[in-house]
Amino acid sequence: MTDTTHSHRELELMDALRRLGGSARSAELAKSLDVSEETVRRVIKSLAKAGTVERVHGGAYLVGGAGDPSFFSRLAQHADEKRLIAKTLSKRIEDGMTVFLDVGSTTAFVAEKLRKHAGLTVVTNSVGVAQTLVSHNGNRVHFLGGEMKSDERGTFGSVTERHARRFAFDIAVLSVDALSEKRGFLFSKPVEAALSEVVSECADQVLIGLDHHKYSTQAPHCGVHPTRVKQVITDQAPEGAMATALSDWGIEVIVAKGNKS
Repeated sequence: MTDTTHSHRELELMDALRRLGGSARSAELAKSLDVSEETVRRVIKSLAKAGTVERVHGGAYLVGGAGDPSFFSRLAQHADEKRLIAKTLSKRIEDGMTVFLDVGSTTAFVAEKLRKHAGLTVVTNSVGVAQTLVSHNGNRVHFLGGEMKSDERGTFGSVTERHARRFAFDIAVLSVDALSEKRGFLFSKPVEAALSEVVSECADQVLIGLDHHKYSTQAPHCGVHPTRVKQVITDQAPEGAMATALSDWGIEVIVAKGNKS
């Protein structure tokens, strides 16, 4: 189906998706187009029926375009647990802080919660985080340079790492792919592991949000050293060897409680 068959609003949304790399969350699109998220969802639904975009949890991506749905697939996994973790984690960040937020799906929920904060200096390698927080409540957003990875919707590599070293973070919020009682925090990709190490060296506090499904799972790359992590915010307390390992590393485990709103 060609663009001539689409309404003006549909064409605007498709253009916004292209500008955002081919995929975006509904909140990002609403901000970019200056419309409500309900309007965005309605337009996405129409475009999905036409086969122009693919709907995913929390957003959409262009069919046959550069947008990679893998991020949104991760976002949809255990979303309720991630929202609860994000709510608890965001309370540890105070107005006016300098904060690093990575590209993780849990961190995306944290960014949404931080829209209620004011005067933050936010440093991120995530397109979504930058779009969520820029020009909101006096927040200043710095997007790290480097090579864009479409499947992660963020930047990585030596340029990104050099740029990150120029900041002094009060708090760094990281997501990980796995937690091992022997190896610590693990990542699926080496560039993510490397950036976590760099950022942790520049931060007064490192907080990691992860759901309990990542306990004792596997990933090939070691990242931030466990002794540099102050707190793990999770939805379910670890037990046995995992709990012992976290205690030995001096990591405080915070179990998120209450509703996710």
